[in-house]
Amino acid sequence: MPNQRGGFWGPAIVIAFAVSVVLGTGAAGTAAAQSSGSALPDTSIGGVGSTGSAAGQGFIGPGSLTDGTGSDGTGSNGTNPITGSWGTASLARSAFGSWIPGAVGSLVPEPDLAPPPLETLRAGMLPAPVGDPFFDDYPAGLPGMANGQVIETRDVTPVARGLLRGPVREVRQMKVKSTDSSGAPSFATATLVVPATPWPGPGPRPVLVNNVPINSLGRACTPSHTLAYGITPSTNFLELIRPVTTRAEERGYAVLIVDHEGPRMAYGEPYVAGHAILDSIRGMRSEFPAEFGASRLAMMGYSGGSIATHGAVKLIDSYAPELASDIVGAAMGGVPADFEMLGRTMNGNLAGGLFLAAAFGISRENTEILPLINGLGRRAGLSSIKDQCMINLGASGVLGIPAEALANIPDALDSDVAQDIYAKTKMADLTSGTPLYIYNGGQEFWIPALGARNLFDEQCGHGVAAVYRQVPGEHFLGEALGNPGAFDWVDARLRGEPAPSEC
Repeated sequence: MPNQRGGFWGPAIVIAFAVSVVLGTGAAGTAAAQSSGSALPDTSIGGVGSTGSAAGQGFIGPGSLTDGTGSDGTGSNGTNPITGSWGTASLARSAFGSWIPGAVGSLVPEPDLAPPPLETLRAGMLPAPVGDPFFDDYPAGLPGMANGQVIETRDVTPVARGLLRGPVREVRQMKVKSTDSSGAPSFATATLVVPATPWPGPGPRPVLVNNVPINSLGRACTPSHTLAYGITPSTNFLELIRPVTTRAEERGYAVLIVDHEGPRMAYGEPYVAGHAILDSIRGMRSEFPAEFGASRLAMMGYSGGSIATHGAVKLIDSYAPELASDIVGAAMGGVPADFEMLGRTMNGNLAGGLFLAAAFGISRENTEILPLINGLGRRAGLSSIKDQCMINLGASGVLGIPAEALANIPDALDSDVAQDIYAKTKMADLTSGTPLYIYNGGQEFWIPALGARNLFDEQCGHGVAAVYRQVPGEHFLGEALGNPGAFDWVDARLRGEPAPSEC
């Protein structure tokens, strides 16, 4: 099992980052940033202006509290240390940014990449095995299997029962054939929770697909790993206290919890997640045809879980059309539907650790990113960071490291490669195969409500029955206040009530 607490590489990178932050904010860095950049008027919200970067670019002074753009609608990449929605000079493009790679390079040697370097780099940046073939091994004959074909099942009820708050009849894990983002053979793992509560309604027991926010890079961070092995240093405790599974059990629903980042732990990549979810549904129905072969299905996801839900609903019609009539709705909140926007609101502030982790996760499926990574980025990607879970990755945001400091080109987040990734992950040309309930905190600064509203408008334009709700609060309060309404909407769909539309 990977050492979640680090070994040498993780602490070395973190210490080097911390040293570079201290150095980069000194007088020399500040003077350089102000000497050759163009000063901007004091026009930002709250009266906080900004200065140009050393290159005379990268400002975000007149920021917006809704989407991180300038007040004139121009996107900018600088962020403040907390919210990223009104900003200072872009640290990545100032002298501060140039300090970071050099400072780390003086403390940690350049990785030795034997030819071919990009293939070696990609292999080295993939998550380490956890020592369990269920999660680690690509089985023989995988290319010849049908998508959703069950490879293996196992009973984890004795361990999982102690972690689930509702009454449990059975908890089984499945490993099914799936595909990666390019359609190559892969596999997915998932856990099916069948409650002891009887289903009182007509027809077969419904299934709620609970796409929990994994937000991690290591295989030990998945919900199925926790439900199989119990609490470990890698456990995401947020998945244990979120109310979705318990509420579903109380109503007699079965709950399918998918490890939607796939075996490469491609955090942030919606195609892998969508394939994993739909193939896990296929596997569940083929493995338990009498109980779930004709069940109504609904999905829920928040934050990182909504990335997975977003991918799944937009792939139903093309990837799993036979499920379309039985997937009756999907609710998603705090939706990171527009990664270009997140580059302005999450980069280089307290949310920056998760933003960088998602960039590494997406690069595991999109290798065109790898040539843009500099020596510092390679050090980070090859270190034990590649196996870290959400808590550690989130905490690393306190260092304020911007994505540009890990790139070997200027304006990396505005590059052609980045634009292609934004378009691919937004999936704007695809139509949801099921009705949608979309919600977001109105005061959300990291994943702004504007992105969720744009997704609502986009899918209304495609003719999807959709509802949008904006609730008070930022990211965490937004889930607490928005989840009950989302669950009530899902409840109605699983009872067979037609989905309303507010388009």
